[in-house]
Amino acid sequence: MPAKILDMKLTARNTHRDIAYFYVGLIIAFAFSGIFLNHRRTLNPRRYTHDTKEIQITPLTKEQVSDAFIAQFTSEQNIEDELRRFQATEEELVISYASNDVKINLATGEGNIITYRTIPLLGQMTILHQDTSNWWIYYSDFFGAAMLVIAFTGMFIEKGKNSFRSRGFKLALLGIIFPLIFLFLLS
Repeated sequence: MPAKILDMKLTARNTHRDIAYFYVGLIIAFAFSGIFLNHRRTLNPRRYTHDTKEIQITPLTKEQVSDAFIAQFTSEQNIEDELRRFQATEEELVISYASNDVKINLATGEGNIITYRTIPLLGQMTILHQDTSNWWIYYSDFFGAAMLVIAFTGMFIEKGKNSFRSRGFKLALLGIIFPLIFLFLLS
């Protein structure tokens, strides 16, 4: 084998290996959290129900629900959490906090407070998929570019009957066609 081709193959192998080593932690984190995010309708990968508390308040009407009422309710229930939003219909009041959800039947005053906790490690890993802070976007861009380098250098590592030219391109083609079929079926 000519020295130039051997040198190119060695460079591809070394580049492939070193970038994969550098990103192995992120690859594993994205793989696990991605799998759990795919099933988020049946399992919330970020949090779990830690406690459910039944409550009883004085019945009220939709018109009585205001910012002042929500502030008073939050204080009376000792909820030390960031208020996200609340909505009152004729039948129900729903209050959403960062780590608590409240549902109250307005006619009866009966309700519950559900307290959530973050699933250790998995909850933090799922944030990586959705974080939009500037520094993470740039890091993710470098990660995406690194995945392209890993993919392209991987095509030149093997030689002979298992090389990309002999066998690998068929698998790569299937790997491209399969998600395209789903894209067309879903749209």
